[in-house]
Amino acid sequence: MYLNSERKKAERNKKFFLDVQGKEHVTTMINPKPCGHLCCCVIKGCEQEEAVSYYTKLEAQLKDDYRKEREKVNRKPLGMAFVTFQNESITAIILKDFNACKCQGCYCRREPKSSQFSSKLHTHNWTVGYAPDPQNVYWEHLSVGGISWWLRCLVINCILFLLLFFLTTPAIIISTMDKFNVTKPVEYLNNPIITQFFPTLLLWSFSALLPTIVYYSAFFEAHWTRSGENRTTMHKCYTFLIFMVLLLPSLGLSSLDVFFRWLFDRRFLADAKIRFECVFLPDNGAFFVNYVIASAFIGNAMDLLRIPGLLMYMIRLCLARSAAERRNVKRHQAYEFQFGAAYAWMMCVFTVVMTYSITCPIIVPFGLMYMLLKHLADRYNMYYAYLPSKLDKKIHSGAVNQVVAAPILCLFWLLFFSTVRSGFSAATSMFTFVVLIITIIICLSHVCFGHFKYLSAHNYKIDTQEVDGLENGRPVCATAINKATQMYIAQVLQDPSSEEAGSGSGEDDGQGSSQDEDIINVENGLNEDFQSGEDSLIDNEVRH
Repeated sequence: MYLNSERKKAERNKKFFLDVQGKEHVTTMINPKPCGHLCCCVIKGCEQEEAVSYYTKLEAQLKDDYRKEREKVNRKPLGMAFVTFQNESITAIILKDFNACKCQGCYCRREPKSSQFSSKLHTHNWTVGYAPDPQNVYWEHLSVGGISWWLRCLVINCILFLLLFFLTTPAIIISTMDKFNVTKPVEYLNNPIITQFFPTLLLWSFSALLPTIVYYSAFFEAHWTRSGENRTTMHKCYTFLIFMVLLLPSLGLSSLDVFFRWLFDRRFLADAKIRFECVFLPDNGAFFVNYVIASAFIGNAMDLLRIPGLLMYMIRLCLARSAAERRNVKRHQAYEFQFGAAYAWMMCVFTVVMTYSITCPIIVPFGLMYMLLKHLADRYNMYYAYLPSKLDKKIHSGAVNQVVAAPILCLFWLLFFSTVRSGFSAATSMFTFVVLIITIIICLSHVCFGHFKYLSAHNYKIDTQEVDGLENGRPVCATAINKATQMYIAQVLQDPSSEEAGSGSGEDDGQGSSQDEDIINVENGLNEDFQSGEDSLIDNEVRH
């Protein structure tokens, strides 16, 4: 996939300089090193080359590497196949024939219908399921599977756990900074606004940096689909954020190391003095009120500014070697909305608000303000800043199932608060304990065993009308019907004979174009109402 993408970039860059040469009748020289477009000095090792000849040689080299890699792919089958049927009824029959049926939590399987090729193909070992959307698949990750994928996942998560075991909360980083007197100048200002919000700002900053490690761990696990990667990111980031932002700071602990010592080490409990009367004071919620306020204003403002995306855009522009590559960076500067990380952050703040909603009710209006601002910021970003994402509904239903931890934690906090103040035998403590047990049973039965379906908050309406995916919900067009009746093959594995013939003629007259250029032009024409003003400026710059 990477070679195919780089080959098409080289082809577009060559066509750009051929068009410039045809209009201005001037040969363009470039520096083919990283940051060559910014470098103005001519020294040994940074000699300039003619642009068309450089990209012609680069395209030929990438084509050769692409052919070799494609031959390797054909010699190493993955043991999977994507099969296209005429309609959904045939698909349902095949799926019912092959798939296991669930009986009382146990999976039992019957033999599928046999044919003369069943024994040769070992159909009894097949696993059949609905294929995800082609844009939802990481085609380059399909070669990583089986034991190698599980070992890779195990090693990555073990390293992640060991790293975050001692760096769980920003409190450790802040305490380390205090040893070097980093925060002393802030205390000398004697400004109550700065001294109160500076620890909250540090907490928000480090809580924004540490989950990035968790996010990239899910990226390096090489999931087969974008939906699976986003679900893993959501579950891991949410669990980490709850420990980092809510549980450990509320208990007066600094890391998972201290947390496990507090749970299992009797000597630690005998030596240390942990006064839960101080931990569960109502004033303890003031810190989290400041955190929710900071998340509402600073966090949503940062989401609108998209500073990490801007930095990556600047770095890619600086690393460009020519004007054609800078144009390519400007055209492809947008990326898909990361539902996994966004859900984790939003559910973390919602859980904080829900947990302290009874013991510290003042947090509820600020939580509502955060949700409203978050809705406005995400709606703007999804409409105008990010590309449409092809994810299945499991990411959204998984988020709803995961957020049931918020009322459970709220009842836990109320039980701890009542137990510390009045004792476990008090009427309020016993009533809270009974309600907590009932809530846990209902949530586990609904999430794990599928009971209480009528309590589900997400019932998706199934639309039987055919919809064109390229037109974002509009009625299906004739071209979409023709595409739907064709068998889908990954573009990188399609027969490149016609494409190479077109590009070969382009080498002579400079008019060659690739298939993806046509697809991009069609999609741009269909999605004009989703195009932002920034993209319009870039298109005008490219045309002129």
